Amino acid sequence: MAGWNADTAAGPLGTGTITLVEGSSFCISLPNGNIHPELSHGVFFQDTRILSGWSITVNGQPLEPLAAETKEPYRAQFVSRVPRTDGYADSTLIVERLREVGAGIQEQVTIRNYSAEAAACVISVRIEADFADLFEVKEARIQRRWDQTRQADGDSLTIQAVWQNVRKGILVQAPGADLSPEACEYRMSIAPHGHWSTILTVVPVTEGAGPARPFVHRDGNGLSLRDRRHQEWVAKIPVVEMGNRSIERTLRRSYDDLGALRIEDPNYPERVVVAAGAPWFMTLFGRDSLWASEMSLPVDPSLALGTLQTLADRQGTEVDPISEEEPGKILHEVRLDVSSGLSLGGKSIYYGSVDATPLFVIVLASVSRWGFAADAIAALLPHADRALEWIRDYGDKDGDGFVEYERLNDHGLINQGWKDSWDGINFADGTMAEGPIALCEVQAYVYAAYIARAWMASEAGDANLATEFIDRAARLKKQFNEQFWMPERGYYAIALDGKKRQVDACASNMGQCLWPGIVDDDKAPLVAERLMSPEMFSGWGVRTLASDVGAYNPASYHNGSVWPHDNAIIAAGLVRYGFVVEAQRIAMALLEAAGFSDGRLPELFCGFTRDEVVAKPVPYPTACSPQAWAATTPIRLVTSLMRYDAYVSRGSLWMDPEFPESFGDLHITNAPLAGGRITIDVAGSSASVRGLPEGMTFHRGRRPWLAELMEEPKPPLDK
Repeated sequence: MAGWNADTAAGPLGTGTITLVEGSSFCISLPNGNIHPELSHGVFFQDTRILSGWSITVNGQPLEPLAAETKEPYRAQFVSRVPRTDGYADSTLIVERLREVGAGIQEQVTIRNYSAEAAACVISVRIEADFADLFEVKEARIQRRWDQTRQADGDSLTIQAVWQNVRKGILVQAPGADLSPEACEYRMSIAPHGHWSTILTVVPVTEGAGPARPFVHRDGNGLSLRDRRHQEWVAKIPVVEMGNRSIERTLRRSYDDLGALRIEDPNYPERVVVAAGAPWFMTLFGRDSLWASEMSLPVDPSLALGTLQTLADRQGTEVDPISEEEPGKILHEVRLDVSSGLSLGGKSIYYGSVDATPLFVIVLASVSRWGFAADAIAALLPHADRALEWIRDYGDKDGDGFVEYERLNDHGLINQGWKDSWDGINFADGTMAEGPIALCEVQAYVYAAYIARAWMASEAGDANLATEFIDRAARLKKQFNEQFWMPERGYYAIALDGKKRQVDACASNMGQCLWPGIVDDDKAPLVAERLMSPEMFSGWGVRTLASDVGAYNPASYHNGSVWPHDNAIIAAGLVRYGFVVEAQRIAMALLEAAGFSDGRLPELFCGFTRDEVVAKPVPYPTACSPQAWAATTPIRLVTSLMRYDAYVSRGSLWMDPEFPESFGDLHITNAPLAGGRITIDVAGSSASVRGLPEGMTFHRGRRPWLAELMEEPKPPLDK
């Protein structure tokens, strides 16, 4: 079994784990920098653990951690001391490790001797490589055993491995070391108050191509390849200053994490897409990457375009029950080099997602509004139409007007919405729902996709097609409010099960229905009230499941935890329906929560009530961090309260801020818009914009919804 089919959650990481990411590579280690194979540690390249053990001892003694700091998402410094063997408490030997992740790792090891006497040192670095599949490591179930050969030559060690005709390898470079097949060793005497330093490098060896690109540590400006990539990212994104310094730090951390989670399409290196998150999802996901792209539009709209183009290239073309591919369907996830068959569907691409397909259409419309070249949008429009055909021909399995899911094989995901854990969809009494399952928020996404396609048709002058999709949206909205609403409970069912019964648990899913506008106006106040009730709102955010229903567990993955991205979507929906105070309360709770983790929001945290256990958010043990839609959550929270949006082809920018007093003033420079850069100032409910590109106009107020925009006259085209 793989993924979330059963209870196969991630294996143990250990206390104080440090995770570094760069592109699709990542590294997980203990706070002293050591990597232990019995834990879910390692250096990962293309979904393979190329380094499973990497531990330093000095004079046979393990390192005692003192501090660990992530300087950039791809670089960390570890400071440890060497325990004494003579009974004295204080050590005079301090070990510093500066580690950088890329296609492999490079580590500078420095030992400082604070004694008045010379210190004889034997430094040993033990090296292990099991080439385990990412899913094997994630589940702590290593199944394959590779046949290995190890060859030391001078200051290099090559480890090569074979399994069923698949070949992988690494090259370890340790200048000045005595190398054996298992370790490298240095012997030296460090002068009184002196230090010793060396650099070690590990890179993957690709069959037929030799080692990966050399891991250049520094150039003449003191920058690595990762540093230059990071600088290029920083130069193109907004610069934020805020009266509330804690929120400012969180936004800047979000920008850094989003930059680190960018990966390249192997077939089109010029395209940059968003990986889902570290450690286990450093790859393209449909739902996750699309949501992160949508929420980061004000920071870098090009991420959304690259994500759409890459997903379009892999859009389903045939019916395959194993991978759950269907014509027009947008994928769930891509795995780069999973050879064990443990990946979902047993192939490199798995399509078991019910919501990625309508989200594709929604994000395409958003990218179009933000002003990308007409030819790029036109090239993607046929893919949007195929996605809508999938909704009609495959997504609506029984022809009742709703989109449902039911996995097609025993190796796929049981639940295929964003709550994709095996036990994520329940009745109020705790009984699990059985499929085919029609989720409430998926119907909202489909509604938004219909509106989006109608708007794009209207822009192209196709009034008939626009009317067709507007009518589809209206029928779906009416049907949704009739069949999902539970008047006796005052909220929407999380889903309809295979027998079309209302799955009556009170869940956060209904909050995501607000943002697309499928909720009837008279029902929205009851939804807002329920979302902010003590059973749903923990004090740190809206829980995935109410505390008074049968399946509630505050320390579960989807049944009572708090997910930042879920709350960001809910907050945006509350703002849409005029519940600004409630949206402010959610925003402040999450941004305060980020302050307890150095400004970074994790994938999720436990749903304990504020002050119920400790006066801070309780971490979920295996949450991804950094994670794409968690990284973009602070951006979406702030821009939702700014009511910040654009419609470049009509030359319009809208803003109507409603900041809580605790935010302070906001000053943004270098914000991308219509090929230019603008400066934004917000103070409470007032806003101003400078540097608008020619032809753009700033409007004080909210952006009209797409259906409203279609009713407005379009400006004349330039001749």
